[in-house]
Amino acid sequence: MTIVAARPAPPAGRTGGQRSRRAGIAGVAALVLTLTVLASLALGSRPLGVGQVWDALVAPDGGAASTIVRELRLPRTALGLLVGLALAVAGVLFQALTRNPLAEPRILGISAGASFGVVLAIAVLGVGSLAGYVWFGIAGALLAGLLVFAVANRSRDGASPVTLALVGAALDASLASVVYALLSIDARTFEEYRFWVVGGLAGRDLGVAGQVLPFVLAGLVLAALVARGLDALALGEDVARGLGHRIGLVRLGGGAAAVLLTGAAVAAAGPIAFVGLAVPHLARALVGADHRWTLAVSALLGPALLLGADIVGRLIAPPGEVPAGIVTALIGAPLLAWLVRRAKVVTA
Repeated sequence: MTIVAARPAPPAGRTGGQRSRRAGIAGVAALVLTLTVLASLALGSRPLGVGQVWDALVAPDGGAASTIVRELRLPRTALGLLVGLALAVAGVLFQALTRNPLAEPRILGISAGASFGVVLAIAVLGVGSLAGYVWFGIAGALLAGLLVFAVANRSRDGASPVTLALVGAALDASLASVVYALLSIDARTFEEYRFWVVGGLAGRDLGVAGQVLPFVLAGLVLAALVARGLDALALGEDVARGLGHRIGLVRLGGGAAAVLLTGAAVAAAGPIAFVGLAVPHLARALVGADHRWTLAVSALLGPALLLGADIVGRLIAPPGEVPAGIVTALIGAPLLAWLVRRAKVVTA
């Protein structure tokens, strides 16, 4: 009979020290996000002081400062919080489910599904407002996610990481070709779609944030529920089953959360690049591969990155602005390269 010695538990002090360090990092990330939100409300083609921002929020007087803060900057800041959070958390989930460190919200064709829904609403149904076709973007993303998981489940290996990635890539290419075909034959659809596809926070009101909020909240709840299962899944399916986790439910819950978050974010702000790819790697470099901490820190850093990009876009070309989706690509690509160069990329 072979006796296998149990691995000794880590010293309590080391565990407590690691938890304290992670909590400290999360606190710093929360502070960075708070400062970024304040900067988003204060900075632009017309800078405002902190006092002016506070007065505009709590005691609006109908003046220019109140109008700028409440009607222009507050809606885009609120949407930036939701979209940045959703994309970053979805990126963590996609990378964990596919066990692919380069996975991001496009990996399962979700972004393409949202694009297809938006184009269909504009070209076929004549929807001409952002608030109107947000719903179609969300519906397209959800249907794309359901189709990917349904097709993957019917394959010989089931919804394995490789199968999900392959089916998602095929769907992404198929839907993209349909979208480009519709755009090439309808100039009006192209003009409407062009505003959305660049990706940004400008021109959105609080109503758009309100439309996507329920989907983001539902996605966050599901992500929190499957966090421990994702840790076990990273050790391998056999180990995860041995630890008592139901792999099918973990994948289903994580996939549903990722689809809800991506669909809501992309429908509201367009396909914004690199937030869902770079932020999870940065979070893992800071707090390790524990998905509870990675999800929490990503939920703080994602909005900070997106709002920071939006602020930069406002300031570099006044009185015009560069869309946040372009700035995130310019910021996110060097950030990801720096993380890889320093060997800080920790795969799930």
